[in-house]
Amino acid sequence: MVLTASLFNQLLHHFPRTEFAALVKATKAERHARGFTCWTQFVAMLFCHLAKADSLRIICNGLSCCLGKLKHLGISEAPNKSSLAYANQHRPAELFQQLFWKTLERFRSQLALGPTQKSFRFKNKLLSLDSTTISLCLSLFPWAQFKKVKGGVKAHVLLDHDDYMPRFVHFTGAFHSDVQAAHRLPVQRGSIIVMDRAYIDYDLWAKWTTMGMFFVTRLRHDLSIEVIQHRPIPANRNILQDDLISLSSYQGRRECPFPLRRIIVWNAEHQENIVLLTNHLTFGASTIANVYRQRWQIEVFFKTLKQNLKVKTFVGTSENALLIQIWTALLALLLLRWLHFLSSKNWSFSNLSCLLRMNLFTYRDLKDWLNDPFGTPPLEPPSQQLVLELA
Repeated sequence: MVLTASLFNQLLHHFPRTEFAALVKATKAERHARGFTCWTQFVAMLFCHLAKADSLRIICNGLSCCLGKLKHLGISEAPNKSSLAYANQHRPAELFQQLFWKTLERFRSQLALGPTQKSFRFKNKLLSLDSTTISLCLSLFPWAQFKKVKGGVKAHVLLDHDDYMPRFVHFTGAFHSDVQAAHRLPVQRGSIIVMDRAYIDYDLWAKWTTMGMFFVTRLRHDLSIEVIQHRPIPANRNILQDDLISLSSYQGRRECPFPLRRIIVWNAEHQENIVLLTNHLTFGASTIANVYRQRWQIEVFFKTLKQNLKVKTFVGTSENALLIQIWTALLALLLLRWLHFLSSKNWSFSNLSCLLRMNLFTYRDLKDWLNDPFGTPPLEPPSQQLVLELA
């Protein structure tokens, strides 16, 4: 007799049913529901990402093939296509949004994503800000019009470099500018935000400087600046210039009258100069250059999300269904990050995702499977017939 549940069941243990029920009640997600619960919807959408199911039919048929094992997941039977489609269209995506933030906060408090990763000696929290566009077919998603014959939505993400998971996520139409979302960021004094040239906004810089936040970005060549002071540069480094500057245009002087810093770095790999702009005046120039280099981590995050989870093709065409699929993809990514940290195997994130997809309903202890995924499942213990001695 196998004494463990399936791997899928063990993953679902990280979403306590009492906590989930409280969120369902708070968001009124099961209002006027008739039999089809939000938990069944959640299990089906999580299965969509972990099993890489491409359509509602594959989700429902995939769960139907495991009908005898579904009770261990907390559902009695596989959902119908129509029921799942209706739930994704009408039940609020806010339920899965709140579930993601609550689960992520619990993982962080328990250090379930691993110890804090520190690449620098300073104690400031390092964050990366960027957005990614998810292209959509305009005929299927007319509400997401982006260009004349193209649709899309944009995900704005603030990535925490302590665990490489988001601190802020906001969705807009693809035609919205990145700066509009940047004004919605939660303020944390002393944090350092790394971003690209899409976030050049004088009012935003002044707001962050006043609130004690620091930023590192690339300087656009058409900005009018005035050099105040040439600062010494470190020896034997790739720093070419370090200047204290101010914005010289009328709008710049009016909206951001604070001193800034321009650092010119030589990029030997691409044989070009990189001009950085920051409001941090005390860190070394080499430190600022290395901080900007860490911005690549948010590109890795977007690549990991799109390559391993279902966020490029969608099983619903409404805005609510799309948001539900993206939030459940982030929940699946959180589980995969946790598994990747637990595993003692030095395997890639994509290999872990692929092997888990093939073993969702394998009955093995999760940690044993992570350490030895190619081992055989536990065998049933042999039955022992006791001898009854008769007088």
